[in-house]
Amino acid sequence: MEYTAHPTAVVDEGCTIGKGTRIWHFSHIMPGCDIGESCNIGQNVVISPGVVLGNNVKIQNNVSIYTGVVCEDDVFLGPSMVFTNVTNPRSAVNRRDQYARTVVKKGASIGANATIVCGHDIGEFAFIGAGAVVTKNVPAYALVVGNPARQTGWMSEYGHKLRFDAQGIATCPESGQTYQLKNNTVNRVS
Repeated sequence: MEYTAHPTAVVDEGCTIGKGTRIWHFSHIMPGCDIGESCNIGQNVVISPGVVLGNNVKIQNNVSIYTGVVCEDDVFLGPSMVFTNVTNPRSAVNRRDQYARTVVKKGASIGANATIVCGHDIGEFAFIGAGAVVTKNVPAYALVVGNPARQTGWMSEYGHKLRFDAQGIATCPESGQTYQLKNNTVNRVS
């Protein structure tokens, strides 16, 4: 076994777990999910069948990742954040064949207690504030907060708010990386 699981964790047969991944107390990894290398899966996490996690995904305590969710490399999921997978759930109506797909792109961070309504993708390096309720797609590098979530700015790959000059150029204060804002889209240029 190339991953580590706490004795109280339940890891079902039929899942794939990458080298160096750590699974903590009372978590449940269900069959048919695919977990990459060097992930950290916190306490009381449930990962449902068909979920795909890239490498170096960090999942804090009390998160359920339901069928239909894909998290690319380097995604951060804050404590008690929520994914949904059916847009109109009813207890008496079986909609297991109607799970909506949600993709969280490389490097995105989702804050504590945020809710991601299914079928809405989170762009690369986007930053979802704590408690936000995401009801539409979030562009790459966007900072969104509130309920419903609204974009209030742009974030660097190191998680700093970007301040663009008159030419649409911003520099991350920590990394020195340069970004360009053009046509309401941010790209890293160096």
